[in-house]
Order: sequence, then C-alpha cells, then structure tokens
Amino acid sequence: MEFNTIALNQLKLMQAQLTALQLLTRKQLAMRWQQCFGVPAPKLARENILRGAIAWYLQCKTFGGLSPAEYRALKNHASAQPHQASHGSRLVRVWQGKTHQVTVLESGYLYENQTWKSLSAIAKHITGTPWSGPVFFGLKKAGK
Repeated sequence: MEFNTIALNQLKLMQAQLTALQLLTRKQLAMRWQQCFGVPAPKLARENILRGAIAWYLQCKTFGGLSPAEYRALKNHASAQPHQASHGSRLVRVWQGKTHQVTVLESGYLYENQTWKSLSAIAKHITGTPWSGPVFFGLKKAGK
C-alpha cells in the first residue's frame, strides 16, 4: 500500500509539472532547458519542441528512461536502417540563398510542380553538378 501511495504522489507531481510547462514562455522554456540538459536551448526550436523534450526529460528522470539494452537495440536498429523519408514528408534545403522544397511521393518526388524519379536528379538540377540526393537533402551523411 505504501508503494501505491508513493507512485500516486509521483504521478500527481508529474502531472503538475507537465501542466506548469504549458504556461511557460519561450524564454522560460529556454531557461528550463538549460536546467534539464545543461546546454542552451536551440535558438530556432519552437516552444512545442522545447516543451516536449523537457516533458520527456522530466518523465525519464521520475519514472526511468530506457534500459541500456533497450538503448543499444534502438541505436543498432536506427544505424542499420537506411535514412528514408516517408511518403508525404517535405524535404527542405537552402542552396545559395534559395529555399528548395521537395515532397516525398509514393513513387518519386515532387519538386517545382514536376515529378522526379530520384533525389539525386533534383540535387543535380539545383546545383548543376552531380550530388547524392540523400546527402544533399540531409537524409544521410556524406561518405556513409
């Protein structure tokens, strides 16, 4: 019975902390981020991203995060998977001051109201030189 009381109190405290996060301004969220993660908040991160990350941190701190085995399994799975955007995703790249947006389709990509078969063809069209499309749009690192 004592364990249930402790768990219930933790849940109530967590609920209060998560509710309080909703009331914080961007500046206050940035300060809270610094407290949680020990580094300044990303300058361009939106409030909802900061809130979500802080909420995740608070919940992990209170209830525990991933076990080392779970963390390794996720990391191994992520590194084994090719970085591929899902259908409907929008890829954005700024090249020489111009913003280029590509929408991922079921069979190809939409760029400037034209359907393309590959990201590499779009990257070459944009830059005028051969590029790996996934590298150009940040889906994978060069040389990987």
